[in-house]
Amino acid sequence: IMLVVYTMDSCIYCDKAKLYLKSCDISFEEKNISTDKQAKDFLLEEGHKTIPQIYYNDKLLVEGGANGLLSLSKEKIKTRMENLNG
Repeated sequence: IMLVVYTMDSCIYCDKAKLYLKSCDISFEEKNISTDKQAKDFLLEEGHKTIPQIYYNDKLLVEGGANGLLSLSKEKIKTRMENLNG
């Protein structure tokens, strides 16, 4: 199970989220809704209107996209991932 970052083309917030996860040494899979219809449909079904959205184990990891993610320390991200394992 891996962290999934839903992104789209030319999105500076998506880039910020991906850079932050890389700097925290947290691996993730990127799903680009510009080219992945299933990913886009999933986000719409979940009620999202903005990106990026960061999911773990098919559950939202953090509210607020990139800004929400950047407010978490590496340890808090890992703790949330552990809590969503299950």
